[in-house]
Amino acid sequence: MLTHVAKKKLIGKHQTHGKDTGSPHVQVAILSTEIDLLVEHLQGHPKDESARRGLLGKVAQRRKILNHLKMHDTRSYDTVLESNKLKK
Repeated sequence: MLTHVAKKKLIGKHQTHGKDTGSPHVQVAILSTEIDLLVEHLQGHPKDESARRGLLGKVAQRRKILNHLKMHDTRSYDTVLESNKLKK
C-alpha cells in the first residue's frame, strides 16, 4: 500500500503546478507505483487473487489514462512515458 507521505512525494515530483493533484501525469505516476508494489506483493503471495484483481484494475485504469493522453496530447504522453519508464 502506498503511504500518504510517499504519495505526497510523487505528487510533488510530477505535478504541473502548485495545487495539481489530479493531472494525468500525477495519476499515472501514482498508479505505476501502486502497480509495482502489487507486482512485488504477488511474487511473494502468488495465490492472492484479490490482489491480482486489483492489479488488473490499476493496469486498465493507467492504460485508459495513457490512451486519452495519446489521442489528445502526444507530447505530454511521451513525457509521461519517459518519466515513469514505461514502454510505448
